[in-house]
Amino acid sequence: MITSIHNPRVKLVRALQTQGKARRATGQIVLEGVRLLSEALAAGARPHFALHTLPFAQSAAAADLLTELQAQGVPCLPVTDSVMAHAAQTQTPQGILAVLPMPVLPFPNAPSLLLALDGLAEAGNLGTVLRSAAAAGVEGVLLLPNCVDPFNPKALRAAMGAHFRIPIQHTTWPWIAAEWPDLPFYLADPAAEMPYDAVDWRRPAALIIGGEAHGASAAARQQAAQAIAIPMANAAESLNAAAAAAVILFEAQRQRRRG
Repeated sequence: MITSIHNPRVKLVRALQTQGKARRATGQIVLEGVRLLSEALAAGARPHFALHTLPFAQSAAAADLLTELQAQGVPCLPVTDSVMAHAAQTQTPQGILAVLPMPVLPFPNAPSLLLALDGLAEAGNLGTVLRSAAAAGVEGVLLLPNCVDPFNPKALRAAMGAHFRIPIQHTTWPWIAAEWPDLPFYLADPAAEMPYDAVDWRRPAALIIGGEAHGASAAARQQAAQAIAIPMANAAESLNAAAAAAVILFEAQRQRRRG
């Protein structure tokens, strides 16, 4: 039983939860809760270790998850409730968390649908966008330098396992222009004249979603072949980044599904 917040494993968890530089230096992340850990295990991830409380171990939710972790040889270490409260980032911890390798999925050589995120500063929004992108069949997500850390705990929770299903690549606009010179990039912009559903999404394409406060950067606008908008009713001006991404990406999926 781990009873001290100064335990090396607890200190590592705390650092990974609160410091992007710790995540980047170690190549590790923390996932909290049954659902996120189950998603990661289903995708083939193997945690380095897990921490859990005794009440969690005695709960109905624990049986299958702890059995699977132990079958993989993952150390499952009991901790006090106070240690879990210190290590966790959620307001009401479920009683289990684990340290895992940061997922690195291969990026497709000839993608037919990409998503570029430019200036997303809110971790929850970024995670929600990743969840929608994975569900809509996006083959890769490009993160520009001015985006929030995609492995921020809030982003991990909002993405609900999407990090293990869709490749994410940090990049720059010059690299993108050189890598995919013929791929049309469509910029979501509420001021655009072309509606989003006028695009032929059956062809290879990429969608650019700009930041919540300031929109897309000048470099993103330069890369875009066309700006597109979601028509609004009732004098609404725009949707937030996560909602706009979902609307447009599922239109792309609808067109592709119907051929």
